[in-house]
Amino acid sequence: MLRRPDSSASRAAIATGAAAALILLLTSCGPTASPTPAPTDAGGSPSPTESPAAPAYVADGTADDNLPLFAAVTAQVWGSDQNVSGRAYIDALIAAGFDRDAMQVTQDVSTVGNPAESIQFSVRWGDAECLVGQVGPSTGAPVTAVMPQLAEGRCLVGATRAIDW
Repeated sequence: MLRRPDSSASRAAIATGAAAALILLLTSCGPTASPTPAPTDAGGSPSPTESPAAPAYVADGTADDNLPLFAAVTAQVWGSDQNVSGRAYIDALIAAGFDRDAMQVTQDVSTVGNPAESIQFSVRWGDAECLVGQVGPSTGAPVTAVMPQLAEGRCLVGATRAIDW
């Protein structure tokens, strides 16, 4: 004769089995890799996050050394309400330490009086290189680069305006 199991004992066994199955199911769906600990210094405390140093003018450096500052100044002016004024870029570059006598800038107004589609400006660096920037509606974001000087020691092709202010 079969005996019916005690109902309280069978409920406990079912609940225990269900709990074990649920735990197994939840742990099998979780991540398999352990979390990566934060980097620590020799003392065991988390390393502080280092923010990059602001670019600086390097008078005895190369054009490449000064490109980060040239690009930062260009981006700063581009983000201002003077972003279509060639003079604003030249003034900001002079304020950052670049040599005005080594600069060129194109017109920021077309021959018929419309705003220029792009403005180019440059700083001659040494005897062989130039820092060159281009901004305007046709370029979208500012573009800066180190380029070789032209044969006559200029950086920009075509007519440029005097920087006599």
